[in-house]
Amino acid sequence: MWGNVRPRVAHLSPLERVRLRRVAVRYALHGWPVTPGACLANHRFVCGRAGCPTVGCHPALENWEHAASADPARVATWWRSRPHGVLLPTGHAFDVLEVAAHLGRRVLDAVATHPAGLGVRGPVLVTPTGRWMFLVRPGDPLRPELEHCFHVVRHGPGSWIPAPPTRLPEGTVRWAVAPEQARWQVPDSYLVQNALIAALRAAGVTLTPDLFPGHLPLPRRGR
Repeated sequence: MWGNVRPRVAHLSPLERVRLRRVAVRYALHGWPVTPGACLANHRFVCGRAGCPTVGCHPALENWEHAASADPARVATWWRSRPHGVLLPTGHAFDVLEVAAHLGRRVLDAVATHPAGLGVRGPVLVTPTGRWMFLVRPGDPLRPELEHCFHVVRHGPGSWIPAPPTRLPEGTVRWAVAPEQARWQVPDSYLVQNALIAALRAAGVTLTPDLFPGHLPLPRRGR
């Protein structure tokens, strides 16, 4: 993959490099596909592909979505020689609802006291740039109120997120609610979306009119 490219990647201690590999393998052991991310070099990311124009965080493999794996042995090999970022493809084990910090905190507070209890509490990660990412069950589109709302980004098939302990130029990605705290379960997307809609309205954001009965999303079948 790296060929003759010899980027000067960010200096990481042996302990940090081992931690990246161990965490990536732990995600895989719980059935979460993983793909290696480009390595941080100063304030840009390098993937080793000659001529790659992307300087932000991005997958190290050109066919990253197809190559993503939940095989612990295969995942471990990717981190043996390079301090790759840990990226989690979305649309497989989970989708992600991404919002700004001020909304993320409101939603997390609402989820903590939600009448559905543990059924709506799932892993939540926070980037050093202040983006909050709620992991939810895959496959559900955004409700109409959120579909054209620029405050919310849904990551599904074809997308990915940086996962802890990936380092970005601004700092390290961290868990606000770790997978262990959520028992490695992800909540129903619409339960979290409902909490998000309430948080947006409480923040004074104007959304589309309430749904008519014929436009309500169909209930999910249990897995």
